[in-house]
Amino acid sequence: MRKAYTAASWIALAAAATALSAPALAQQPQAAAGPLAPAAAPADAPEGGQVVIIYGDRNASDPGAYSVIDSKTIQDVGANHPAEILNTVPGVNVQMNSGQELLVAIRSPVLPAGAGQGSFLILENGIPTRASGFGNVNALFEVHHETADAIEVVRGPASVRYGSNAVHGLMNFIDPEPGAQTGQTLTLSGNTLQRYRADATANVDIDGVSNWIGLSVMDDGGWRDSSGVEQQKLTVRSKFRGEDWNAVATLAAVNLNQETAGFIQGFEAYKNIDLATTNPNPEAYRDAWAARANVRFETNIGQDKLIITPFGIAQRMKFIQHFLPDQSTEENGHDSVGIMTRYESGPKSFRWAIGADIQYANGFLTETQTRASFGGPPANPTFPRGVHYDYDVETLMSGAYGELNWDFAPNWSLLAGLRAESHAYDYTTNKAPGTYGRFRVAPNRTDTFDLLTPKLGVVYTGFEGAEVYANYARGERAPQTSDQYRLQNLQAIQRLNVETLDSYEVGMRGAIAGVSYDLAAYTMKKENFFFRDSDGLNVPNGKTDHVGVELALDSEIGDWMGGTFSWNGNVSWSDQTYAFTRNVVVASEDIVDGDQIDTAPEWLADAGLAWRNADLSLGISAEYVGEYFTNAANTATYPGHLIVHLRGAWRVSDALEAFVTIRNITDERYADRADFANGADRYFPGEPVNATLGVRIRN
Repeated sequence: MRKAYTAASWIALAAAATALSAPALAQQPQAAAGPLAPAAAPADAPEGGQVVIIYGDRNASDPGAYSVIDSKTIQDVGANHPAEILNTVPGVNVQMNSGQELLVAIRSPVLPAGAGQGSFLILENGIPTRASGFGNVNALFEVHHETADAIEVVRGPASVRYGSNAVHGLMNFIDPEPGAQTGQTLTLSGNTLQRYRADATANVDIDGVSNWIGLSVMDDGGWRDSSGVEQQKLTVRSKFRGEDWNAVATLAAVNLNQETAGFIQGFEAYKNIDLATTNPNPEAYRDAWAARANVRFETNIGQDKLIITPFGIAQRMKFIQHFLPDQSTEENGHDSVGIMTRYESGPKSFRWAIGADIQYANGFLTETQTRASFGGPPANPTFPRGVHYDYDVETLMSGAYGELNWDFAPNWSLLAGLRAESHAYDYTTNKAPGTYGRFRVAPNRTDTFDLLTPKLGVVYTGFEGAEVYANYARGERAPQTSDQYRLQNLQAIQRLNVETLDSYEVGMRGAIAGVSYDLAAYTMKKENFFFRDSDGLNVPNGKTDHVGVELALDSEIGDWMGGTFSWNGNVSWSDQTYAFTRNVVVASEDIVDGDQIDTAPEWLADAGLAWRNADLSLGISAEYVGEYFTNAANTATYPGHLIVHLRGAWRVSDALEAFVTIRNITDERYADRADFANGADRYFPGEPVNATLGVRIRN
C-alpha cells in the first residue's frame, strides 16, 4: 500500500470530491424563512466565541475545566510553533524539541512515544485529525494554528462526543466560518534566527457560496546547525445554504520538510551557547504530509437538530529516530474515512443528544536500521542491521453515545452521558515472525478493544457572579497500533489492555471586583498505562496518580494615556506519581510506588500585561516552568526556567499594521526539554533572544 493509493485513499479523495460537490447536495433555492435562516440559526453567521459553540467539545457553562484561546490572542502571539500559544493555557505544558517537533502534557507528565500519541485528542473543527490507532506525538504540526479563529483546550477527559485518545484532554483548532469575515489579509514577518513566514487569508463569495481560504508558508533556516524547516499549510472552507440543509466543506493540507537537530549531552549543556547551537545528529530529518477533507451537513427538524459529517484523512511520514540507540529510519502512514452523526432534541431545560460514529483506517509502518549491527553476541546482535518491522494494519472503530443536559432544579443543571466504542485491528506482517535481537515480530493476528466511558457533572449557578461545578469523567484509549504490534524481545505476544483514567474534579468560575477567575481542582487515577522504561522496554501495565489545582485570572486595570491596561495570569500546581513498582535493570532507574513521574513539573505559570489604544498596543508576558525530575529514579533534575517576551503593534492605517515580537528578552539559557538517558543528561536547548518584525496588510 505504500507505493500506491489503497481503497481508503480513493475513498478519502472521494470525500474531497464530495466537499467540492456539496452545492449539489445542499444548495437549493434559498427559502425566505427556512429552518436554518440566519435569524433562526447562529451557525449561519457565527461571531467570536460562537464557532466554539458550533464545533467545540462543550459549552462554557458545562462542568469541567475548559479554555478558549480567541482569534485576537492567536494574532497577537503570532506563534511560530504550537507550544508558544498552547502554553498560555493552565495545566498545559508543550515542550518544543527541534523544528516543529514537540511533546505534549495536559494534566500529565510530558508523554513521549505511544503514550503521547494516544493520550491527547487533536481535533480540527471538531473532527479528529488522525484515526485513533495511528497517532503521532508531533501531530500538532499538522493543524493550521496560524490562521485559526479559536483554539479550544479541554483539560481532563473529553465529553462523550469523543472516545479513544481523549484521555488527559483535547485540543480543538477551529477555523473561521465562511461568511463570518470579509476582505483579505496578508501577514509577512522575518526573524533574527533566519525564520521567515507569510500568512494569507481571503473571504470570497461566489454565486451565493461563502468561501474562506487560509495559507501559511514558513522557511526557517534554523538557529542550530543543520536544523532548517520548510512548512506549508492550506485550508479552504465553503458554506452552502439550502432550503432544508446547510453544509460547510473543508479541505486542509500540510507539508513539512525539516532537518532535525538532536539532543546535546552533558550536565547543563544548554547553558553553553556554543554547544547549544551544535547538532550531534546532522543526518536526522523528518518529511511528512497530511491531507483532510470533510463536509458538515446540518438541518433543523422543528426544534431538533441533525448533524452528519463524512470525512477523509491521508497521512505519510518518514524520519530518522535520532533519539534511539539504533537511529533507525521509520516510515508510516494511514488512509482513513469515517462519518460522525449527532441528533439533538428537547427544550433548553431538558436537552438530550444521541450520536454514532464509524471510522475505517488502513495504515503501515516500517523500521529499518542502516547502521552496522551492534550490541550482544555477533550471531544475535541486540540491534541488527536491516528491517526491524514491516507491517500493515486495518482498523475499524464504531461508537455510539447518549448525552443529557437537564436543569433539574432552580440554579442547578446536570450533564450526564455514556459512550460505548469498539476497535477492531487486523494486523499483517511483511517480515517473517520471530525475535531479532531486541525486536520481536508477531505473526498475523486480529485484536478487538471495547471502551465504555461515562460522564456525570453538576453545575450550581445560585451564587451572584459565580458558578460551581463537580464533574466525574472516564477517559479510555485503545492501544496505538505501534504499541500493540511493534514489540520487543521481552514482550509477550498478546492483546494489550485498554488504558483507563478516572477523573474527579471540582471548580468555580465567575467574576469578582472586575476580575474574571476560573479555579479547578482534580484527582485522577490511571491504569494500564503503556510507556517505555529507561531500559527502552515497553511497559503495558503501569499505574499513575495525578492531583492538581489550576487558577486563571484576567481583568482590565483602567485607562491611561488614551488606552486601556489589561492583565491575565494562570498558575498550575500538580503532584504526579507512580502507583506501582518496577525493577529497571540495565539503566538502574527503578520505578517506585509514590515516586514522582519524570518530566512532570510541580509548578507551571503564565502571565501577561498589556496596554492598547486605537492605534498602538504594547505587551509583556512571562512563562514559568518549575523544577522537575528527568528520570524515573528521581536522581536527576532540571531546575526550571522563566522566559519573558515583549510584543508591540502599530496601526499605521486601516489597511496596514506593523508589529514586533522579542522573545526571551533576558536571553535566558534554558532547555525546552530536559531528559536523562543512558546515564547522561541530554537537552533540547531553548532559543536565545530573538526578534520578529512584520507587517499585516488588510483589504
